[in-house]
Amino acid sequence: MNITILGAGAMGSLFGGLLAESGQNVTLLDINDTHLEAIRRQGLRLETDSRDRRVGGLNACRPEQAQGHPDLLLVFTKSQHTDVALRGIAGHIAEHTTVLTLQNGLGNAEALCRHVASEQVMIGMTTWPADMAGPAHVRSHGLGVVRTLALDGSERPTAAEVVAVLEAAGLRCALDRDVWTAIWEKVAFNAALNSLCAVTGCTVGQLDAAPEGPALARAIVLEVVAVAQAAGVAAHAQRSLDSVAYAIAHHRTHQPSMLQDVLAGRPTEIGAINGEVVARARRAGIAVPHTETLLRLLRLVEARAAGGGSE
Repeated sequence: MNITILGAGAMGSLFGGLLAESGQNVTLLDINDTHLEAIRRQGLRLETDSRDRRVGGLNACRPEQAQGHPDLLLVFTKSQHTDVALRGIAGHIAEHTTVLTLQNGLGNAEALCRHVASEQVMIGMTTWPADMAGPAHVRSHGLGVVRTLALDGSERPTAAEVVAVLEAAGLRCALDRDVWTAIWEKVAFNAALNSLCAVTGCTVGQLDAAPEGPALARAIVLEVVAVAQAAGVAAHAQRSLDSVAYAIAHHRTHQPSMLQDVLAGRPTEIGAINGEVVARARRAGIAVPHTETLLRLLRLVEARAAGGGSE
């Protein structure tokens, strides 16, 4: 299968490397020239629980240099960059291209449908951890899964083919008719851990340094799940709470992407995660004070990084 990864950060590079290693024809698209050049020069270094190796044979280029029309476009850009990124590769997407979003947060399917036909879109979520250790160097320790489905809920053959390809790459992928439940439960997980780590500067494991850390995470999870249930999604609080507890216990040194963005002075995905939850909670008349407080704090952190309030 010809596969393009749009957004070759930690997650995009991990998926791209594993897919190439399994025999797929993979192109990584990104604007990080240092990362792309290192991949072209020496291959992509993948450190996983199984081994440390370099994966060759990857095409790595900027979006405007993309050629051909992929069978599968995997979208891993930050949510706030989706529209610009897809406009930049409009000529790369054909009518036969399946477009799968595994991005964090809510609103990603709507963003894709502004650029491609809805019947081409697949939605999903993944729990695979990944960190950038340097140019052309990704670490992923611990297990994850991928849950996905065609946006319209149909079980068309192309969706099954995508699942088979991801599964063959060791990404533990399955079609899931309850994928919106999985997406919302991950939003609850991210709204808790990503925002708390980003505000405090803690790694995931450091959140249990004081009892207030897990207590805050629990409060946020319960708020997000309440909003999901009000929207008719059968999200289960205990599953998200179990995921939070597992991450704190087993992904102790992991820096969530939102913390990495704060440390680098970049805008975060807080709008697509806590921001979308708060907006939907308001429409449903549900109070989410902890989730909203973390949203406001991250907005302040972003404004400071952008030079707001400086004399």
